[in-house]
Amino acid sequence: MTTIFSRYVFRQAAGALLLILSSLSGIVWIALALRQFEVVTSQGQNAWTLMAMTTLGVPNLLALIAPFALLIGVMHTLNRLNGDSELIVMTASGGTIWIVARPLLLLAAIVATAVAFVNHIGMPWSLRMLRDYVVEVRTDLLSQVLQPGKFSSPERGVTFHIRERAPNGDILGLIMHDTRTGKSAMSYLAERGQIVKQESGAYLIMSGGHVLSQDDVKQPARIVAFDRYALDLDAFDQKISDDKDLRPRERYYSELVNPDPESRFYKRNPGQFRAELHERFASPLYPLAFVFIALAAAGGAQSTRTNRTRSVVLGFAAGAGLRLAGLGLNNLVSVNPVMIPLLYLLPLGTIAISLVLIQRAGQQRPGQSRTSRLLDLIGEAASGIAARLRPGTPKPAGST
Repeated sequence: MTTIFSRYVFRQAAGALLLILSSLSGIVWIALALRQFEVVTSQGQNAWTLMAMTTLGVPNLLALIAPFALLIGVMHTLNRLNGDSELIVMTASGGTIWIVARPLLLLAAIVATAVAFVNHIGMPWSLRMLRDYVVEVRTDLLSQVLQPGKFSSPERGVTFHIRERAPNGDILGLIMHDTRTGKSAMSYLAERGQIVKQESGAYLIMSGGHVLSQDDVKQPARIVAFDRYALDLDAFDQKISDDKDLRPRERYYSELVNPDPESRFYKRNPGQFRAELHERFASPLYPLAFVFIALAAAGGAQSTRTNRTRSVVLGFAAGAGLRLAGLGLNNLVSVNPVMIPLLYLLPLGTIAISLVLIQRAGQQRPGQSRTSRLLDLIGEAASGIAARLRPGTPKPAGST
């Protein structure tokens, strides 16, 4: 009988989890799509590029939204079981809260495993793929800036203009003006140009043209004719060069533990590597902590006439506060390594406190809610402390 009830609870919680996780993921996907919509509208990319870039950004947030989806699903399941009097019947037949807790903890273990997989494998892979798409879009000047008959500026101080584009994709009648240095100006004029992409970067190969350079406005311009001239397009966007250096979230475990000492990003932010490594190991503890919070807040059987809204809100607030505190600690770890143990003690301490509340809830008076019991315990402790501090109050017998 217990096994049948456990399977029933597991199916109810898993169904709610999948529904809520799908809804939250859809909202995140739409938000990311709106941010990347400029790729299609203004940079000439197709819808497939938009979908790919948006979808690859979702795993980066799954480790954060999956535990909250579990918390919402478990709270909904517990509230439904109590509303249908199933928790009341189970308690009346001699069952304990752990009959309900076992399938929920199993579901939490599955979510924690999935979060660990995303942290160590899914997220670095997806972010690397996303970075490749971003670099490709930035260097795809054929669709971004080189539009026939238009002046375009991919970067401040650089202006492109082309007369037309040949059927084979070659550029005809190219003019490029470069004043990024502020002290000198260079202009490139070519009859024909072609963009060539290689693993090392993208290059603009110009044929049959001239280069006009001027170091000072008071001096005449120098003109150099060329038959063939290659221009590195990566130089027009410093972000593309920086993207070649992997960020902490784009690295796998071995790359976080043993980063390249010559990495520019590691030299500037060594603490972020440490914080990212420990965050990947600490975040799988939050699904377990959220289930214990839900059990402590809404796991007890109560009369259907009892208002459980306060308990549910308290559980949600505790879960949100716990995760926000964890994110804050993660920022502190990047600055001070002494804070590393707190990343693990925070969810583990929450589990311990929840266990104490669950144990005390089993000893509460009939008809008294868990929240009221907790408030009574706090009130009794505060009254005892006030009585001891009040002058002239006799001390209880046996006290020293």
